Amino acid sequence: MFKNYFQVAFRNFRKGGLSSFINVASLSIGMSVAMLIALWLYDELTYNKQFKNYDRIAQVIQNVSNNGEVQTWWSVPYPLANELRTNYGADFKSLVMAVNWGDHMMTIGDKRLKATGGYFESEMPDMFTLDMLQGSRNALKDPSSILISASAARAFFNNENPVGKTLKIDQMPPVKVAGIYKDFAANSTFANLGFVASWKSWYHANNDLKDTEDPWRPNFVTLFAQVNDNVSFGAASLKIKDAKLKKVNEQLQKKKPALFLQPMSKWHLHSEFKEGVNIGGAIKYVRMFSAIGLFVLLLACINFMNLSTARSQRRAREVGVRKTMGSLRSQLILQFFSESALMAAMAFVISLLIVWLSLPFFNRVAEKQMHLPFTNAWCWLAAIVFVLVTALLAGSYPALYLSSFKPVKVLKGTFKAGRLAAIPRKILVAVQFTVSVCLIICTITVYRQIQYAKNRPVGYSRANLLTIPLASGKVHDHFEAVKAELLQTGTVAAVAESESPTTGIWNSTSGFSWPGKDPNLSTDFGVMTSSLDFGSTVNWQLQAGRSFSRDFPTDSSAVILNEAAVKYMNLSKPLNQFITWWGKPLKVIGVVKNMVLESPYGEAKPVVYTLLNYPGNVAILRLKPGAAASEAIAKIEPVIKKYSPDQLFEYKFVDDEYARKFGDEERIGKLAGIFTLLAVLISCLGVFGLTTFVAEQRKKEIGVRKVLGASILDVWNLLSKEFVVLVAAAFVIAGPLAAWFMHDWLQQYTYRASLSWWIFAAAGAGALCIIIITVSFQAIKAAVANPVKSLRTE
Repeated sequence: MFKNYFQVAFRNFRKGGLSSFINVASLSIGMSVAMLIALWLYDELTYNKQFKNYDRIAQVIQNVSNNGEVQTWWSVPYPLANELRTNYGADFKSLVMAVNWGDHMMTIGDKRLKATGGYFESEMPDMFTLDMLQGSRNALKDPSSILISASAARAFFNNENPVGKTLKIDQMPPVKVAGIYKDFAANSTFANLGFVASWKSWYHANNDLKDTEDPWRPNFVTLFAQVNDNVSFGAASLKIKDAKLKKVNEQLQKKKPALFLQPMSKWHLHSEFKEGVNIGGAIKYVRMFSAIGLFVLLLACINFMNLSTARSQRRAREVGVRKTMGSLRSQLILQFFSESALMAAMAFVISLLIVWLSLPFFNRVAEKQMHLPFTNAWCWLAAIVFVLVTALLAGSYPALYLSSFKPVKVLKGTFKAGRLAAIPRKILVAVQFTVSVCLIICTITVYRQIQYAKNRPVGYSRANLLTIPLASGKVHDHFEAVKAELLQTGTVAAVAESESPTTGIWNSTSGFSWPGKDPNLSTDFGVMTSSLDFGSTVNWQLQAGRSFSRDFPTDSSAVILNEAAVKYMNLSKPLNQFITWWGKPLKVIGVVKNMVLESPYGEAKPVVYTLLNYPGNVAILRLKPGAAASEAIAKIEPVIKKYSPDQLFEYKFVDDEYARKFGDEERIGKLAGIFTLLAVLISCLGVFGLTTFVAEQRKKEIGVRKVLGASILDVWNLLSKEFVVLVAAAFVIAGPLAAWFMHDWLQQYTYRASLSWWIFAAAGAGALCIIIITVSFQAIKAAVANPVKSLRTE
């Protein structure tokens, strides 16, 4: 019986011609989109799940009150780890501190390479279950030892066995390779972690840290915790809430630090906080793409429904004969489901090929390392379910509709689908274009928000500006000589040294007071410490006063404020006012326009600019206009290496670094744009098929109209106006839906674009043009056909 079903289904597929092609093509595209999104969702939802202790690991973070708001900090003071071990140890199986996590210069003999790594306490390998290929997880108990990843071992030592060999990290004492671990998965917080060094080695090498007056003040440690099996994250969070508050000084107590545990399951998708409350994060994109994948697949299924029911009169006689011969309705339903299953299976095979071919491009756009898991049995089971669900979704309405025909009417020749039969098809077409118009509006809004933030005034000039990381204090010790030689290259216009680059604030602090300040107010201002020529190098915009100058020796005790700081301090006449920083008086000599130093979507933070009297982290250079970048770099590198020969020379253009701040939004925008185009294509395929069928069905009517004097425009209008009306109805529904959704999405950004009317007008006009172009091909083809051929049988 089932063999007969599929034989009949295959014959109907071959007879379907254009209709069958459109069904398989649209289903293939829809299934490809759904599969790509499913791979992306799987990658996102399984983030960090490769760790055996996944459901027991958390990060200790804190909420603090600053500048009148509750901020969430992901770093804590280093004495906190010992405090939790000593007084709250019953709740924790293990606690691990991590510091200086980022890029470092590795020196192996004469070879220098950059690697990502950090300094961890010795329990780290056990907590995160490092998969050791060589050596032991306990190696970090020896501060002079280091563990490296398999990829780092290949990069550092080629095919040699690295265990037992020594290397240097930055300017630290040499360490010995004690083991090799398997690389972490790409969808992991620890992806690309090339080495794990000992916290103790870092601590003993930093005398300033050991000698600090108040170790509870600086927050620079990432603290991981593994709770015991019988302890919940919520219960442990309540117990440790005031662990820091009890230890800090009176000034810091005003910040009301409250500790809590952020489970590993929320690190990636639930990482955003507002006023101390978790408001989500990347989970919003998971939900968005889940909806897009479902809708795009639905659009393809709607095409199948529409084209199947549109051909109802052609299938009516078949249904009548089968019922007369004794076929039950359930058997007919199975017959029609077998047809949808056959097309879904064919579409799935094609979609696999499409996904396999497009996955490299998709990985580049999404910055992922996904692949089709052909060897996974669960994957194939999911694929079978996916095909069956698609077949059920696409074939349900046609099967129920076609199997309901009365054989008496059909065989008498009195059966006609009638006008009411077309209503469900019109509704489904309207649904298709409602989804398409919504996606168009959302995609335009995402791109507009990105461009709006990109075009935001940043308060300085990014053009021709580059930063060079400084690995040691050697450049600082000879800064004037370095500056003079760089200027003599003829490619450099200005040079400055800074604690932070212009694309981030690496230092923030409290302890500021000013006239009229509420003594109970806790503050946290960004501090940009730099050399005298910082302002002229970055071309900041002075609003009042002056920049730092060599002509004023007292500028070592002076500050420059940005507009946000002046506004927050409520200083009506800031120039020559004195503010204090931990009791030290500082004179305000200038006010500069707010520089966008952090998120381009957020409000500018109050920033205090001071003069640098210790080694900076970066050199900031402005190239001369018209200077070729390659030529300039070739001349700059020898100067830096002359004074800092042990340094791995690197440079970053500020324009590129600033552009990276838009990475997540741009990736989401590109993916949304691609899926929107495919959704519109699927809708157009369906409309094209329906137009072809309607033109064929009304061929004789068109012939009669042409004989009676109808013009090509009249015939085009006859076939097109129905679809134009449907698109107009879709726009009326889609506009408010998209406006509501995108208004909610834009609220996450402080600096955001508005939902302008032209976005909706452009989406509506675009959808209308697309439908007109799609319909016009068949409409004009029918309009110019010779009426003699269509009327010959009459």
